Amino acid sequence: MNKRLFTYKKSGVNIRAADKFVDFISNISTKKRGKKKLNNIGGFGSISNIPKNIQNPKIVACTDGVGTKIEIANILKKYDTIGIDLVAMSVNDLIIQGAKPLLFLDYISINKINLRKLKSIIKGIINGCKQSGCELVGGETAEMPGTYEKGKFDIAGFAVGVVSTKKILNKNKIKNNDLILAIPASGLHSNGYSLVRYLLKKKKINLNKDNFLKMELIKPTKIYVKEVLRLIDKNLINGCANITGGGLADNIKRIIPKDLVAKIDLNKIKTLKIFKWLKTNGISDNEMIKTFNCGVGFCLIVNPKKLNEVKKYFSKKYKPYVIGQLSKGKIKVNLNGNINWN
Repeated sequence: MNKRLFTYKKSGVNIRAADKFVDFISNISTKKRGKKKLNNIGGFGSISNIPKNIQNPKIVACTDGVGTKIEIANILKKYDTIGIDLVAMSVNDLIIQGAKPLLFLDYISINKINLRKLKSIIKGIINGCKQSGCELVGGETAEMPGTYEKGKFDIAGFAVGVVSTKKILNKNKIKNNDLILAIPASGLHSNGYSLVRYLLKKKKINLNKDNFLKMELIKPTKIYVKEVLRLIDKNLINGCANITGGGLADNIKRIIPKDLVAKIDLNKIKTLKIFKWLKTNGISDNEMIKTFNCGVGFCLIVNPKKLNEVKKYFSKKYKPYVIGQLSKGKIKVNLNGNINWN
């Protein structure tokens, strides 16, 4: 008889620890869910109710991750905020087409189950779902020894929303002379972190000893769902764009119709301290603009007559302001001037 027995646990996969994590998610999501919602956690699939008050509904789906911001979380040993980031990256995309977020699923792949780390991530995800008015209905946690180094992991999210056909935002609604409004970002959001980490390495900066960077680099992405959905409900905007990877120009051009150009005055952008710090530490203007949001987290396309009404739906911190206007043209985006980094 062969006395050498092989087990899944010896290979590096702990099913019991994974089961404990599923139980934790089920318990915490039940507390946040309310009596009328379905308990999906731990099942083979997830069931959700379709809102009854949406005429001729269409489904919108998005998926995204948080990139190498997870490495910052690992350095600082702080994981709840990247859970918020994960939700934000998908739901902020959903609302571009006018959709109300309904449900969210997460995927976590990790070298070895670490309950403290995973529980913190999930708490952040549930926080993000609460902010955006959707429900965490399930997900997958994969323990993958040999694929990830010790302590390493990755996360991805998937969101589904619904929109009435007549409320869908598309290029046809954007018109000549419409204004382009910038809604301030909370910080870097979840883009450009590979460049940030490269800079930190070259400058030999100890992140744990720099209070400013420690706070700024782990700040969660602002979730714009509630404000933007109110504007859509009131027919106050013609379009919008989530300013993520590729910066202002690359994201704005995705929503600009043929034969129109978005003329943006960079002098009007109200940047943030973290971007000023990055600029003064060796990153060119061009690299800043094409890599980071530079302080503009989200853009709205608005009829000039509705400008003052739109502003009423935002707090002082995230009050939108004009940075440009649509005009006739072929190049889609025209950036003029320079951001004031001082």
